[in-house]
Parts: sequence; structure tokens; C-alpha cells
Amino acid sequence: MSIATQDVFVPAAEGLADEAAMQIRSKQGKIEMSEVSVSFVKAGRRLSAVSETSLAVEPGQFVSILGPSGCGKSTLLNSVAGYITPTTGAITIDGEPVNGPGPDRGMVFQQYSLFPWKTVRQNVAFGPRMLGRSKPESIADTFISMVGLSKFSDRYPKELSGGMQQRVGIARALANYPRVLLMDEPFGALDSQTRHMMQENLLQIWSEFGTTVMFVTHDIDEAVFLSDRILVMSASPGRIIADIQVDLPRPRDPDITLDETYINLRRLCHEHIRAESLKAFEQQNA
Repeated sequence: MSIATQDVFVPAAEGLADEAAMQIRSKQGKIEMSEVSVSFVKAGRRLSAVSETSLAVEPGQFVSILGPSGCGKSTLLNSVAGYITPTTGAITIDGEPVNGPGPDRGMVFQQYSLFPWKTVRQNVAFGPRMLGRSKPESIADTFISMVGLSKFSDRYPKELSGGMQQRVGIARALANYPRVLLMDEPFGALDSQTRHMMQENLLQIWSEFGTTVMFVTHDIDEAVFLSDRILVMSASPGRIIADIQVDLPRPRDPDITLDETYINLRRLCHEHIRAESLKAFEQQNA
């Protein structure tokens, strides 16, 4: 059982992360995909997961990817991360080809992918240490403070609640000063109340850093609340069928869900997702 169950976010002291933020906030982080397709061989059959997808994400944008289950959202994200090599097409970050994983891209998974034998500080310091940065523990402390967990620096993951573990995951991903932050349903395993709190926390951190974010989710409300753009993917094989601009003011708070623009955006996304989910259901029963 977790010892720590409180998920109260404590903002960093003013100026604490200025240096870190300056290293991340820049004109870097442009993602470009050109005619990307991904297929796999399973049981002797070639299955197409992503089909001829092209897009450009500008530096500092927060882009969410929506689509029915099995449409290739995570496959697309893992291709940007470098964990999956596209069958055809190309992916670049700031014009540099993606040929594998790299510290320029931070990844946050749905499952809490922390080292259970390391403390919070040791988990966050791991990346900077592997990159040969000086004073990795000092870097870790800066990011731990930013996610409001300074009092838990010496705790182990099993002593933290789910929301706290995910905040450690975000701190660890940012500690490498990535140009791009990739998030694969990072709040999917959390209860509703904690999930909403984490969404607000993420926006606060993102507003400080301005790093490019690609965020995979099944949750329409989450996508509208967080994003500058929402990319809607089709039923398998996945391709982008809608690129929706989210023209809502920032900073955002929960009351924005009552805004007419928010409601209309939610309705539009729901129409796309419903149509593609029906196609996916028919595919599964064919």
C-alpha cells in the first residue's frame, strides 16, 4: 500500500527553473512526418497499422492524437520516439532524421515506468547521469521541485500514489531537456479526480517550458482541454482524417468546459470518433 496518497501540486518557487526552462524553450522541436506507413508481420500475414501519414508539428505546440482503439495512435507515437522504424516514409525532428531513440525526445508511458529500486531523486537523475551532465542530482532536484515532490525525493516508487509516480515520470522525461515530449495515455490509469488535477499540472509545466508535446489519448475532453491541435485518426490502418484547431484561450481552467467553443469542439471530435469506432467494430466482426 502506498504510504503517500496526497496528490497536491506545489508550484516551483519563482525563478527556480528559469535556467532549465531556458534550455528547453527555443525554436526547436519541429516534428515532420512524410508519407509514413508502418506494417507488421503476424502469423504469416502482413498487417498495416499506420497508412501514409504526413504532418508537421510546430515548435512548442501541444498536439493530441485521438482515434478508436487499435487505430495506430501509439504506433505513430513510438515511431516518433524511435522505438518503431516506419516501413515507408520518414520522420525528422528539426530536420534531423529519426533513426532510433534519443535524449532529444522524452517519453512518458501509461504505466509508471520507474526503477523500483531507485528513489525519486535517483530515478530523475538517471538520464542526466547517463548523458554525462554535471551534478545530475542537482538537475533532478530542480525538476522534482517543479512537479511538487521535493518532500518525497528519498521515497521509493512503491511509497507513492499513482499520480505522484506519474509526476516523477514527467520530471524524469524533462530532466534530459528534450526538444519533444511524447506522452502515451499518461493519465489513463488514474482515477477521474487525480486525472483532472494532473491535466492542470501538465499545462502549468508545459507553459513554463514551451516544449513540443505529442499526447495520445482516448479521452475527448482531455484532448480539447489540453491541446492547440487535435489530430483524429481513422480506423485501422490509421491515417489522419481531421486536423482540428483548438481556439480556446490560455491559461485554461475547468470552467472552460462550459464555453460554447469547447462544447462545439467536443461535439466535432465525438462525431469523428463515433464514425471511426463503428468502422473499427465492423472490421473486427468481418
